[in-house]
Amino acid sequence: MSQTEQNIILIGMMGTGKSTVSELLAKELGYALVDLDAAIVAEQDLTIPEMFELHGEAYFRQAETDMLRKVLSSGGRQVVATGGGAVLQPQNCDIMRNGGIVFALTAKAETIIERVKGDSNRPLIAGNTEERIHTILEERKNAYRFAHYTVDTSGMGPGEVTSLILTHYRV
Repeated sequence: MSQTEQNIILIGMMGTGKSTVSELLAKELGYALVDLDAAIVAEQDLTIPEMFELHGEAYFRQAETDMLRKVLSSGGRQVVATGGGAVLQPQNCDIMRNGGIVFALTAKAETIIERVKGDSNRPLIAGNTEERIHTILEERKNAYRFAHYTVDTSGMGPGEVTSLILTHYRV
C-alpha cells in the first residue's frame, strides 16, 4: 500500500483539533471519516459519560481498543480521529502505528482550555477544567511520542493544520 493510500490517524489531547481537522482531511482526500469516540458510542448505545458512570473508565478503554482494532483492520483510505486517551494503552499505540500514518496534534494548555471550556461531554475534565487540563497534560506528556509526525495547533486554524498534514502525507 502506498503512503497516500494508508490511513491517517490523528491522536492528541482533547481540544487539539482532531475532530475538525479529521473532517477536513477526509473531505480533501475523499477518504472515509471515522471518529473513534462516535463509533464506540454508536456500538455501545451509551454516551461516553454514561459509559464512565455505569461501567468505569477501564470498560471504556477496552471498548476503545476493540474499536480501534476493528476500524484499522478494515483497510486503508480512512481518516481516524481518536479520543485523547486512546494512547493510554500501549497496545493501542502499536495498533495505530501499524495501521497508518499517525499525526499527534498538540497545543498549549491555554489553547486547550479555551477550546474545551463549557463542553459537558468530557468526563475527565469535570470540575476545575483548568486544573484538570494541566494535570492531564503532565500525565500524558510522553504518551504521544510514538507518532510519525507532531503538529502544534496553537495559533493555527483547522485549514492550516490540514494543509500541514497533507504536506507530510503526500510526500
